[in-house]
Amino acid sequence: MNRTLLIARREYVAYAKTVGFWLSLLAFPMFAVLGGAIPVLIRSSEPVRAVAVIEEGPAASGLAAAVRDALQAEIDQARTRVEDATGQAEAGAGRAVATALAAPKMRLVAPPPAIADAPPGPARDAAIRAALDKQAPEDQRLDAVVFLTRQDGKPAAQVWTSRTNDDNVAGFIRDALSDTYREQTLGAAGVPAAVIGDVEDFRPEVKAFSPNAAGGGEVSLRDRLPSFIGLGAGFVLWSLILTGASILLNSVMEEKSNRILEILLSSASATEILTGKVLGVALLTLTVLAVWGGIGAFSLLSAAPDVAVDVGQALLRDGMVFYFIAYMVGGYLMYAVLFAAIGAFCETPRDAQTLMGPIMMVLVVPILVMQMALRTPDAIVVKVLSWIPLFTPFLMSARAPAHPPMIEIVLTLIGMFAAAALTVWIAGRAFRAGALSDVKLSWKSFGRAITGRA
Repeated sequence: MNRTLLIARREYVAYAKTVGFWLSLLAFPMFAVLGGAIPVLIRSSEPVRAVAVIEEGPAASGLAAAVRDALQAEIDQARTRVEDATGQAEAGAGRAVATALAAPKMRLVAPPPAIADAPPGPARDAAIRAALDKQAPEDQRLDAVVFLTRQDGKPAAQVWTSRTNDDNVAGFIRDALSDTYREQTLGAAGVPAAVIGDVEDFRPEVKAFSPNAAGGGEVSLRDRLPSFIGLGAGFVLWSLILTGASILLNSVMEEKSNRILEILLSSASATEILTGKVLGVALLTLTVLAVWGGIGAFSLLSAAPDVAVDVGQALLRDGMVFYFIAYMVGGYLMYAVLFAAIGAFCETPRDAQTLMGPIMMVLVVPILVMQMALRTPDAIVVKVLSWIPLFTPFLMSARAPAHPPMIEIVLTLIGMFAAAALTVWIAGRAFRAGALSDVKLSWKSFGRAITGRA
């Protein structure tokens, strides 16, 4: 036992004292924050497009005014959303910034005479290209030119843009013309404009109720939290396996290539070495989890203490936190010893990469199914896959908040730990055989290692 703990401590310290470990540890929360901030930064830094709108012929009369009204309506709605969100009526710098972020990133400008007065043809096309050219003077450069017309009495448009993949202007024009046509058609049928406006602005208030809700009636965020926590637990386990088991594989592979494993085997058994390595890397991943959880808990307590209390109650309700811990321990043990055994047969990163592909394919399956488990935890596909030990820790973590039958929880835990014990036994024999030989992993060499003939 002492040798196992010494190996675990050695494995832990070897990574914990490196600068790269702490940088990667702190990088995740930083990138998580950036992941939420980047869309806002992109939106705020997105340039306001200068758009010229031109009506082609008398049949298109009124369409330019409809586009201007639609743009102003979008700006007004954005301002209203910001006011409702902040609960303040006064205008200020923060409100102006938020409104600018929510409002459409375009402004209507007067079309250049060379385009507005020219008839359709090569001369006008040349003038359009010159106005959309990035090299044109800033006061003369346009981002889009829109020609409004009517086809068979229905609004239509041609949109020229400076970038081929910019469909923002085309999408806005399409929606504006669609609204205009609907209003004109309904108005012609005798429907009052006020009624049309009320119908378009109507958003029904729909409330969800369930007998399983905390209050016995309306479903609240508190009732939905356990499902999100279960899904999050599955994703956390997935990330810990991917990072921790990969560290274990690389560690074993490096020590084998440097003949360190042979030295260790002279003073400790293969079981002690394998157990110590798995335990050391497990403590390393627990350190990562503790830091991430501490940062997340502090942020949640600071920003939304009521939600933090609900999260704590959801974890303690019906012992759910113990389910998460049990599935996490079993799942991590299965994959960790598997990666360690594979590492014992690999001497170069190329050898490891060829084996990582099939394992990653296996790990992709629960990621896809966990999203289904959030909405339909009792779906046949989800329930069947939950019984497969390789998928059990992920899918049962996602399903646990939906309170599956206790017999199902007990049997899947038994099956998972039985599979983990079998994996430990097989991996232990393979680990010793791989550490003491230069034979690369194959079905023949693996079979000999399991049967003890290696």
